[in-house]
Amino acid sequence: MFFKDVIPWSSASTLSDEESEIICILIPYGFEDYGPHCDSMRVTAFLDIPGQDNLPPLTLLEKYAFSDNIFNRQIIARGLLDIFRDFSNNEDDFLTVMEIVVRLSEDAEPTVRTELMEQIPPIAIFLQENRSNFPLMFSEYLIPIVVRYLTDPNNQVRKSSQEVLLILLEQDLIFQHDIENKVCPILLALSAPDSDDEYKAEAVNIICRLASVLSKSTVERLLLPRFCELCGDGKLFQVRKVCAANFGDICHAVGQEATEKFLIPKFFELCSDNVWGMRKACAECFMAVSYSTSPELRRTKLSPLFIRLISDPCRWVRQAAFQSLGPFISTFANPSRAGLYIREDGTLSIRPLAQGLDSTFTSGSSSADSGGSTSSACSTKPVQPQPDLPVEGTSAETSNLSHANSFSNGLMENPMEDSVLAGAELTRLSPEASAFSKLPVINDLPIHSHAGLSSWACPKSPEDVFNNFLYWRTPLPDISKDLELLLSEAGPQEEGCSGPETVHNSCVARNEIQKVLDSLQEHMMNDPDVQAQVQVLSAALRAAQLDSVNEPERKPTEGLNGVSLSDPSPASDNQMALSASSSQNELSVARILQSTEPGEPSEGTRDRSEPGQRHEPTPLEKNKSKFQDIIPQPLLDQYVSMTDPARAQTVDTDIAKHCAYSLPGVALTLGRQNWHCLKDTYETLASDVQWKVRRTLAFSIHELAVILGDQLTAADLVPIFNGFLKDLDEVRIGVLKHLYDFLKLLHEDKRREYLYQLQEFIVTDNSRNWRFRYELAEQLILILELYNPNDVHDYLMHIALKLCADKVSEVRWISFKLVVAILQKFYSNRENVLGLNFIQELVVRFRHCSKWVGRQAFAFICQGVVSEGCVPVEQFVEHLLPSLLSLASDPVPNVRVLLAKALRQTLLEKAYFRNAGNPHLEVVEETVLALQSDRDQDVSFFATLEPQRRNLMDITVLEKQH
Repeated sequence: MFFKDVIPWSSASTLSDEESEIICILIPYGFEDYGPHCDSMRVTAFLDIPGQDNLPPLTLLEKYAFSDNIFNRQIIARGLLDIFRDFSNNEDDFLTVMEIVVRLSEDAEPTVRTELMEQIPPIAIFLQENRSNFPLMFSEYLIPIVVRYLTDPNNQVRKSSQEVLLILLEQDLIFQHDIENKVCPILLALSAPDSDDEYKAEAVNIICRLASVLSKSTVERLLLPRFCELCGDGKLFQVRKVCAANFGDICHAVGQEATEKFLIPKFFELCSDNVWGMRKACAECFMAVSYSTSPELRRTKLSPLFIRLISDPCRWVRQAAFQSLGPFISTFANPSRAGLYIREDGTLSIRPLAQGLDSTFTSGSSSADSGGSTSSACSTKPVQPQPDLPVEGTSAETSNLSHANSFSNGLMENPMEDSVLAGAELTRLSPEASAFSKLPVINDLPIHSHAGLSSWACPKSPEDVFNNFLYWRTPLPDISKDLELLLSEAGPQEEGCSGPETVHNSCVARNEIQKVLDSLQEHMMNDPDVQAQVQVLSAALRAAQLDSVNEPERKPTEGLNGVSLSDPSPASDNQMALSASSSQNELSVARILQSTEPGEPSEGTRDRSEPGQRHEPTPLEKNKSKFQDIIPQPLLDQYVSMTDPARAQTVDTDIAKHCAYSLPGVALTLGRQNWHCLKDTYETLASDVQWKVRRTLAFSIHELAVILGDQLTAADLVPIFNGFLKDLDEVRIGVLKHLYDFLKLLHEDKRREYLYQLQEFIVTDNSRNWRFRYELAEQLILILELYNPNDVHDYLMHIALKLCADKVSEVRWISFKLVVAILQKFYSNRENVLGLNFIQELVVRFRHCSKWVGRQAFAFICQGVVSEGCVPVEQFVEHLLPSLLSLASDPVPNVRVLLAKALRQTLLEKAYFRNAGNPHLEVVEETVLALQSDRDQDVSFFATLEPQRRNLMDITVLEKQH
């Protein structure tokens, strides 16, 4: 702030001698030329004041630094940087000035201390630049001032010192030694339990910011214990909220081991805090915390904890949790499982899947493409079971998880025989998985005991070509025809299977349902979502109880002979209806209980129609096809539910937009082999009534195409892409900005279908939306490489000429570059005939245009052609140069300016025209001489401008100005 900003110049003539002397002190530090009053007194750096003795500069500075006038001290504080620069040549004087600053920092006036503190960062930068001369000045004199002001009684001074300290830390202007020995001790003292509440809340914020600039060992040794104490501060919720908001940064600073040992228990406490703001802050930083943990802990502990936040009674917590759901899912990304990874330059790359998983993923992907309902049945290898936890937060032990992993690896050796054991093991690890246990799986019956077995057959993987057990076993007789006959006579049977194991599983299911019902009762009145869950669970509980009542009446099934051949009765019809409703409830219960077992299609959902009829998947099969083992299934279920309209009413009106925003990350995590899990969700979002949801998808569809590959892109994304092309301009701009990135992923035949549609981008809902057409021109420059010269000539050339005649100059200038790129496309592919036809079209349209803008454009195009060298010199001098030189007689100066620049700065720089024997050189030089004597000053300036000076100007800016 300068002196003129403090006192109006109109009152400067009435200043006292003391105030006039202050002005004279500050004259050599930049406070110059502020009127005749200063000019009359400026003799040297410090002037003689009438009636006073001449004082040395430092003495005079000290006199006014401690003047009784507050204004004088403020002026000295504001000019400290210039004062330091002036005295930096003498070390003794510099030390004296520094001591004056230290004394000035003890000023009783808060405004003086605030002004002084605001000058610390620029002074620190100055001392950093001159560290060789003053190596320890900043550490010995200024750092103590900043630290002392952290405990200043004035709030404004404290805030100023906190901001300065953060600036110094971010710009790395403080030595690590000073941070550990001067800054950290005062922060630990201010954040102590017996410290003042106001100081404590401010100190914890600085501690969290400080962790990112210190080494890992220093943070663990000095700050981590205090941070853990502050997370449990029961006195001030503001302190806990700051800790929760910065929890992810602390986890990143200390690393995985310390995070899991010290911070995760505190994080669980914060997620269960009584104050909803704490839980909301935890939900917002959940992704950052997850990145600092191991995959095992992320799956077994953090996932259930996040599900609990999603079901929080407070709407604001649920809203923050759903916004963080997609980013949290992305932390489960594993390139060895998904087959995709990100290079250092940010681009996606394909990586071969892990050995032993290829057949499973390929089977699931192929089944998803053909209907998506039989992926579990067709997979010859069961996926790795991952136990997930119930909503209450009770977690499976780590030993169980490791046992499940080793067990699933064992299944790979003999998948046909051990698939039943996999379901039993998963039920033992996660009791909630028993919700699907009453649905018989395909492996529960003999191999040939199912009707229409050929429709369920799957291609064998290389591991299944030879099986030692099946090789030495006596072949069993084929009884599939007899079985089909028996089943056709027996009619539909009940889906439930009897036996002691079924009774036990039913009891476990009832117990788990009752347990979840009890936990949800207290939240029932606050949340419509909880009410809906309670209704589903209650219906499922009643169905389970009725099933248990009917169990004694059922006969056990023992192999093939256990199939009932009795005629259907009314009672059996009632049982069928009950079983159908029960199966629907089981699906909802399984989601609420967070079962992760994929399961197999039940007997009741098998296709019993003729082989020629098409299999229509039931709702239960559709949901089972969405199972995967990359991420916990409850997380995926919650993410898919974000498209439910009820969520917009009970959680957030923009929840669909958040779902669309994070969908590419979720798709990258799951991999293209699990795209069937997200396909329906993506189609629902693409047809959302809110244009901002569709706009979000349009901006990311090219990234999703890279993730899915060309086959899935052509099948699932191209129809949605076509719909976006006909949408609102707000949606179309997202497609247009990455049009090249999407089209290059398509096959050549599919890509050619969009040639005719490209011209539709010229028409917009609002003709004033010129940036839309500007973006089109930029994309067309890139798209040229995707098509052959004939397609460019038939389709893209006409679009470029339309854009060259646009009403907005910005669109025209970028379109001229497009024209140059088209010429380069023709001649680089040796299509000289197409290039010559285009040149003739340009001469007719622009050189002989009745408007001066067109003729100016011709000069710019010729300059671009010469600069890029896209046209052979012989073609240029024959077809373009005569028309270009004829513009020298154009009546409009702006046209001649462009001509002068094209000739002087571009054409004469080429080696062909610098050759003395060139027959065209004389004509060009004569034209340049004529332009140098032009009556317009701008034309003559650019015609005489030396080529070496053009590097000092931005030619592009000059072109736009003219």
